[in-house]
Amino acid sequence: MEENVMTANETRPIDGATVDGPACGCGPLTPEQIRVMRDHGTERPGSSPLNHEKRAGLYRCAACGTPLFRSETKYDSGSGWPSYYDVLPGAVESHTDASYGMVRTEVHCASCKGHLGHVFPDGPRPTGLRYCINGLALDFVPDTP
Repeated sequence: MEENVMTANETRPIDGATVDGPACGCGPLTPEQIRVMRDHGTERPGSSPLNHEKRAGLYRCAACGTPLFRSETKYDSGSGWPSYYDVLPGAVESHTDASYGMVRTEVHCASCKGHLGHVFPDGPRPTGLRYCINGLALDFVPDTP
């Protein structure tokens, strides 16, 4: 996970690809997804249907389709957001988020820079990490339909 320090509303494109840019290959996003992924918003805790998703499969970026998490790393953290203890290699990048009077580590899609959520050092083994992710930032693709 690459660490960068950014302001809360800054987006750093790579090769012109951002969650809101034409070069990202993004599908259409809902206004609420745009609020979360581009404007660094947060969905209400407990509001994501993905909190209850138990099937085997792949969680992809809702904006660009990049594979981010496997279902084997998902767990119930009790936080109200879909949580994972590991990411797929190279799938996310991070930066320090000092908004709202607290310091956290924000994670975003390495491909399109869409805001996903935050990572905390209080997760289960083997990583000890909790990737607390907005369900609106994810698309779930089951292994078997």
